[in-house]
Amino acid sequence: MIKGFKDFLLRGNVIDLAVAVVIGAAFTALVAQFTASFLEPLIGLVGGGGLEGGTVVIDQQVFDWAAFINAVITFVLTAAVVYFVVVLPMRTLMERRTRGEEAGPVVPSQVELLVEIRDLLRAQQGRGPGHDPSGPGTTSLPGQL
Repeated sequence: MIKGFKDFLLRGNVIDLAVAVVIGAAFTALVAQFTASFLEPLIGLVGGGGLEGGTVVIDQQVFDWAAFINAVITFVLTAAVVYFVVVLPMRTLMERRTRGEEAGPVVPSQVELLVEIRDLLRAQQGRGPGHDPSGPGTTSLPGQL
């Protein structure tokens, strides 16, 4: 059970996903701070300025419409960056691959894989690629060289 969990954690996808979550959280915090520091004061100025700018009070209930506009702008900026930095380049790359303009990942042929397996098996047995098959530990049949 522990080995399976270890294998799960060490797969590349889990590490990539963790990095993406951390970067995404940091980027969202950056955009949120930008909108809070720069855009929210501008929205407050449009709404009348001062401490009450961007709010409406009705029957002693405060409606902070500037905070809502700020959240919408934060969402739109985050979505735009994700689209233009991640989604659009990946879509363009996939379209190029389907048209054949850009090569996909190189996949070794079956012969190359078999040669690699053979070499690995020889290395495990202590025989290198230049091993003499008629050497010690082998028997040859009559008629074989």
